Amino acid sequence: MPTLSVADLSASYPHGNGVLRAVDGVSFSIEPGETVGLVGESGCGKSTLGKSILRLVEPTHGRIAFDGTDLRTLDARRLRPYRRRLQMVFQDPFGSLNPRHTVGDILTGPLKVHGVGRRSQRRERVSEMLARVGLPPDSIARYPHEFSGGQRQRLGIARALILRPDIVICDEPVSALDLSIQAQILNLLVEMKKEFGLSYLFISHDLSVVRYFADRVLVMYLGRIVESGTHKSLWDKPRHPYTRALMDAISDAIRRRRPSSLGGELPSASNLPASCRFHPRCPLATELCRREEPALREIGAGAMVACHHAEA
Repeated sequence: MPTLSVADLSASYPHGNGVLRAVDGVSFSIEPGETVGLVGESGCGKSTLGKSILRLVEPTHGRIAFDGTDLRTLDARRLRPYRRRLQMVFQDPFGSLNPRHTVGDILTGPLKVHGVGRRSQRRERVSEMLARVGLPPDSIARYPHEFSGGQRQRLGIARALILRPDIVICDEPVSALDLSIQAQILNLLVEMKKEFGLSYLFISHDLSVVRYFADRVLVMYLGRIVESGTHKSLWDKPRHPYTRALMDAISDAIRRRRPSSLGGELPSASNLPASCRFHPRCPLATELCRREEPALREIGAGAMVACHHAEA
């Protein structure tokens, strides 16, 4: 049974005289101990999806089943025990940490809120967590501005793991860091997954990072999943033209050429095409694509795609 199952989830914002559909009918699941990668360009709705699962952004439709309980039906009091088991590592390792609180305050705060242990036990758990994420014991009395970007992201990871969650949503956790520091943080996340038996939803715009980290990958475009598959199936044979374009960008970067760019303008999520959302930028687009939106369909073992010409 999946630890988390998301069904037909949508999240919208008022935008001018209309509505911006940031997430539009997304469905997927995460198995125990699985890392699911979620990739797509900036603005496609990835972060909103992650925050909607935690109800940091309130979904407008759909179901979020965690161990069989729909989190959308719970009020704040009944949701609290589930918040302990669902945590998030944010993109900005400085903006997500309160600059007025010491590291000790930041890490003991969640333990206090959820009534975990006595004061001495909380202090001990904080010391253990700092050691596990590779920070010195004297970090406990210091403030976030006294740390480097990579160290601050280690603090963000420590805060997410201090409650021993089941699932951690990682929202672009390395995109603000130098390449050498990125590798260190990714290795730390892998170690923490093994040690704590975690599942991850790993959000990134960078397919090369997800390739290193994920067991299964979801490709998102303008609020919807356009392709999904296992790590192997997606890299062996990407079916959607958008996925292929993202992968071409990786290949060009490896060859030290200028990354391939997608043609056309990214449509606004407040004025989406009624047909295939990708067709204005797609080299395979036909009249069918301009007339009818493709459904997400199975196209092989563990693979799904939303494209009329996936076999091309």
